[in-house]
Amino acid sequence: MAVLEGLEPQAVFRWFEALCAIPHGSRHTDAVSDWCVDFGRRRGLEHHRDRAGNVILIAPPTPGYEAAPPLILQGHLDMVCERTADCPLDMERQGLDLAVKDGYVYARGTTLGGDDGIAVAMALAVLDDPAIPHPRLEVVLTTDEEIGMLGASALDVSPLRGRQLLNLDSEAEGVFTVSCAGGCVARVSLPVTWEKAEGQALCLRVSGLTGGHSGTEIHRGRANANVLLGRLLSELRKSVPFRLALAEGGLKDNAIPVSAQAVLLPEDAGAAETALPALRELCRPFAKTDPALTLELEIAAAERVLDQRSTDRALAFLTGAPAGVQTMSRDIPGLVQTSLNLGILRTEETSLTALFCVRSSVSAEKEELLADLTALAESLGGALAREGDYPPWEYRADSPLRRRCEAVFREQYGHAPKVEAIHAGVECGLLCGKLPGLDCVSLGPDLLEIHTPRERMLVASVERVWRFLLEVLRRSR
Repeated sequence: MAVLEGLEPQAVFRWFEALCAIPHGSRHTDAVSDWCVDFGRRRGLEHHRDRAGNVILIAPPTPGYEAAPPLILQGHLDMVCERTADCPLDMERQGLDLAVKDGYVYARGTTLGGDDGIAVAMALAVLDDPAIPHPRLEVVLTTDEEIGMLGASALDVSPLRGRQLLNLDSEAEGVFTVSCAGGCVARVSLPVTWEKAEGQALCLRVSGLTGGHSGTEIHRGRANANVLLGRLLSELRKSVPFRLALAEGGLKDNAIPVSAQAVLLPEDAGAAETALPALRELCRPFAKTDPALTLELEIAAAERVLDQRSTDRALAFLTGAPAGVQTMSRDIPGLVQTSLNLGILRTEETSLTALFCVRSSVSAEKEELLADLTALAESLGGALAREGDYPPWEYRADSPLRRRCEAVFREQYGHAPKVEAIHAGVECGLLCGKLPGLDCVSLGPDLLEIHTPRERMLVASVERVWRFLLEVLRRSR
């Protein structure tokens, strides 16, 4: 028996469970792309797959909608793969272990991938039911959204005729997103030199942080494990000289990292252990935002370490790099305007590598922040490379699609939706650049704590959003 069998809407949850059985983390979407193409082929739909693995499925209009303008439904195929430390699941080779509790769907020990598997499930459920009225429907399913919207950037839009687009990649029911920040990934590389290690090595590990989405939750004041690790190492060095053998943390550039660790070779291991209370004091400001934060100092092994110059360079960068919210919007109260997240930190053979997710709704501020980060990297002998650059999605004052969505929402919910801009990347910005005149609205059901193993999706919310989507489709003529 399927785990989600019996949940309403049944068609949506049936396709969502089928999707969850296929590993589909970022950069590993070939299998799910093939699955979607096969879905279209079996139903006689026009189907396209480009070199990036993006899939477009096109259904002709149902009777009575032949003269209606085409509508695009859009979501992404990849998910952020995070898991708890004790979870044995191999997310590159195994499907998710789904469960239902207290009205929520979740995955045991891992992220759920409701972001954005629910968009895929809803789109396939519409295409699979000939009784659902709709105009020409163009379903666009992109790859690698979670690592810089790489699929949308490479998307071949030539099969598309639609100039109205419903993006199903929002995580709060009743909120219509109509504008978003632009951004990119900044990869900083600092050169390192290794030498033989002699003496007792220690591992300093910070874990148990709350984490979260680096766009929608960057303003909540949660600790970033990589940034906190840098501060802890800087504090430790005040009393105990050491050289680094390893510094690493985080799995995704756009997820606030929940753990990080450093292996170091101190001149006096006993003095390092004595300094632990002072390090824990640095963690106290995060007692409310990260109540499960744990700091450990353990004996470790190291055959080689960075030389002193490389260690100094690494610590100077970790303590000197900007982090978190940089500016707030002067036009929209409460909206983060510019930020960056140190999502991934790695010690590699020839370099210390740091990946930042940089976001801003003001292009000039994004460029200024990147220039500051570049200057810091170059002053330490390193370099910065940009990846996955994407533009902001500008607000459209006259939006027929938004008016239609607002009218349906008022009728079904009894009140107006919240219309907002967000400090997170949405593929609508890239798609607007590829399809001039595109009118977009982004929406979705309630998803909690996405990009963490605590991610869960409210079943009742999925049912309401599904009912809303069907009515929007019915009125699209």
